[in-house]
Amino acid sequence: MQMMLLATLYAVLTVGVYVVMNWVYVKYRRDFLFPILTSSAIIIITLVLFNIPYETYMTGGKWIDILLGPAIVSLAIPLYKQRDLLKQYLFPIIGGVIVGVFVGMISGVFFAKIFGFPKDIVMSILPKSITTPIAIQITQSLGGYASLSAAFVMIAGFSGILFGRIFLKWIRIDSPTGIGIGFGAAAHALGTSKAIEIGEQEGSMSSVAMTLCAVVGSIIGPIIAWIFYLG
Repeated sequence: MQMMLLATLYAVLTVGVYVVMNWVYVKYRRDFLFPILTSSAIIIITLVLFNIPYETYMTGGKWIDILLGPAIVSLAIPLYKQRDLLKQYLFPIIGGVIVGVFVGMISGVFFAKIFGFPKDIVMSILPKSITTPIAIQITQSLGGYASLSAAFVMIAGFSGILFGRIFLKWIRIDSPTGIGIGFGAAAHALGTSKAIEIGEQEGSMSSVAMTLCAVVGSIIGPIIAWIFYLG
């Protein structure tokens, strides 16, 4: 009974914090106030201040985590609406995704090795720009740490939310397709949530990029790991 009450409390806390921070974001419209970012920060600070173990929090948090799957599946709706556009730009989209996955993985591994990180940490960084469930599977198959990989995925997503539009503007990418692919390839689901806010076409392209990145990344991830460590 006590565990059920705690689970309910943590679930309500999570939803309540998100609702409040979403209201703040809608009112002020600043990227650093994006509700996923601010809600995560507030919940982490709360757990640390009150010394609440992550496992205890997840007794209620897992109820929300379960909804991640249906939320990702729901991205098929804008995808379906933009099906004609996808057919029109099929090869540029695939090319952009492949380049995005390759650069994302190579850059992470390259800088990690420069700073002398051990192999297991490098393997945890490698799939940082791929959606969490796939990134964890890739990391575990390469001998990395699943929890650390999930943290790097979140960092990549938050970075995309905060600096994505600034970077895309700086390199003069302003087409809906280019913006969507950029967010989906570099910042996975979090980037897609931002792309959907920008526009339906951007959101559709981002969801396509995120999905294709998961497929392509699961294939070339082990190859990149082998290249850097020669088997």
